[in-house]
Amino acid sequence: MNDSAAMEAQANKPAIETASSIAPEELRRLTDDIVAALKTVYDPEIPADIYELGLVYSIDIDDDRFVTIDMTLTAPACPVAGEMPGWVENAVGAVNGVSGVKVNMVFDPPWDQSRMSDEARVALDMW
Repeated sequence: MNDSAAMEAQANKPAIETASSIAPEELRRLTDDIVAALKTVYDPEIPADIYELGLVYSIDIDDDRFVTIDMTLTAPACPVAGEMPGWVENAVGAVNGVSGVKVNMVFDPPWDQSRMSDEARVALDMW
């Protein structure tokens, strides 16, 4: 990956906001486990997970380990729009140490293919 592609890929990673009262080692584990949980959630019509598709815009972990996720869909009229937030809440809520989860569906900025990781591009053959 060239430098500009690497910078663009990093720019499309979700912002992870955290509380300072969580020990750094615990925060890293919690963050890694949340990302792993998000990678288990797929749109049934797309063979790539929501994290690699770039549908997750931000992850906020507060002092009480309550997680707020801002995410979007590939299109506002997505057939699973009503179900996807529940799937995300269930996946992240199962992470050890998470006290609760709230998923906010946002459509600004609108999702576009530039948010996808290289992994998603390979899975979708979109090079």
